[in-house]
Amino acid sequence: MTEYDYLVVGAGLFGATFAYEAAKRGKKVKVIEKRDHIAGNIYTKEVDGIQVHQYGAHIFHTSNKNIWDYINQFAEFNRYTNSPVANYKGKMYNLPFNMNTFSEMWGVRTPDEAMAKINEQRQEMAGKEPQNLEEQAISLIGRDIYEKLIKGYTEKQWGQKATELPAFIIRRLPVRLTYDNNYFNDLYQGIPIGGYTQIVEKMLDNKLIDVETVVDFFDKKDDYLANYPKIVFTGMIDQFFNYQLGELQYRSLRFETEEKNTGNYQGNAVINYTDAETPYTRIIEHKHFEFGKGDKDKTIITREYPADWHRGDEPYYPVNNQQNNELYKKYAQLAEDKAKNVIFGGRLGQYRYYNMDQVLHAALVAVDKEFN
Repeated sequence: MTEYDYLVVGAGLFGATFAYEAAKRGKKVKVIEKRDHIAGNIYTKEVDGIQVHQYGAHIFHTSNKNIWDYINQFAEFNRYTNSPVANYKGKMYNLPFNMNTFSEMWGVRTPDEAMAKINEQRQEMAGKEPQNLEEQAISLIGRDIYEKLIKGYTEKQWGQKATELPAFIIRRLPVRLTYDNNYFNDLYQGIPIGGYTQIVEKMLDNKLIDVETVVDFFDKKDDYLANYPKIVFTGMIDQFFNYQLGELQYRSLRFETEEKNTGNYQGNAVINYTDAETPYTRIIEHKHFEFGKGDKDKTIITREYPADWHRGDEPYYPVNNQQNNELYKKYAQLAEDKAKNVIFGGRLGQYRYYNMDQVLHAALVAVDKEFN
C-alpha cells in the first residue's frame, strides 16, 4: 500500500482545499495535476506587473461570511466591484440591467418610466407560456434589451439559437431600478492582491502534501485505484467511468491574450460584446482588476471565444439541461455503487456550474463528511 492517505486528482480550488484540510488533520496527501501549474482555472500569472487571469475573469464574491473569512486566510482582497459594460455595435450599456442601461436605451429618467417601457415591451408575450429562451427573455425584459444585450451573447455562449435553447436557462434576469452598476448583490466581493495562484500555493505548502504537475491520472488510473486508500477526483465524472453511460455535454473556451503598448485599452476590466457578428463574447483588461497597477505604458487584454467541446478539449462549463442532469444522476449513482473509495468534486466531478465560493463550500462539505 502507498504511504499516502489520499490521492487528490487536480490542483484547483476544490482539490487544494481538500488537501489543505486533510493535511491539517495529519493525513498525508499526494496531489497530481495534468497541467504544468497548480490553481486550475483560477491560475493567475504576473506579466508587466499585472496579474493576468489565464482562464478568464475570476471575481470572488459571496454572501457567506464563513467562506469569506476562510478565503481571507490565504490572501488580502482588494475592494474590486464587478461592473461590466456591454458593447452592442459600438453603443455602450451598463450591466446588470439598471437605470443607466434603460436611460441609454430609451432616454427614460425615472424608475416609473423605465418600468412602463419594460411592461409595454413584455406585452408581446402576454398570456403565452414561454417555449424557449428567446420567449422567456422577452417575457421578462422586452424585445429591445433582449435583441441588443441578450440574444447575440447567449447564442455565442451556448453555440445554439436562442429559439432552440430551453426557457429555464434564464428563469429570471437581474433588473435594477437604481443607477447602480454593481453586478453582484453579494455582501463580500474582491480580488486577491497579488493574484489567485498564491492562495493555492499556501494551501498546498505543507510537509504532508506532495504535489506533482504534468501528470495525467488516466495514464495510470488502475494503479492509482489499486494503491491509494482514498481518491479525491476533480476531473470529468463521465471520463472517470470511460463514458460508459454516454457523454455529458460541456462548453469549452479559447483565450487570445495579447500585450498592448498603451496604458489603458478599454477603460474597464470586462466588456461584453453582445452582437452576433463579433466572434468573441468579451474582452478582459486585467490591470483594471487591480485599479491600474502594473506598467503604466502597457496593458494585457484577453478575448474569450466560446467553443464546442470535444474529447481532448478543456471543459469549462457543464451544460446543465434536463437531459445532461439526468445522465449525471446515473453517473453519481454509479459512483456510489462502484467507486466507494472515490470522492468526486468540483465543477467537473459534480457536473455543476460553481462560482468560486460554491467550490469552496462544496469542498468543505466533502471535508466535513469525510472527517466528522
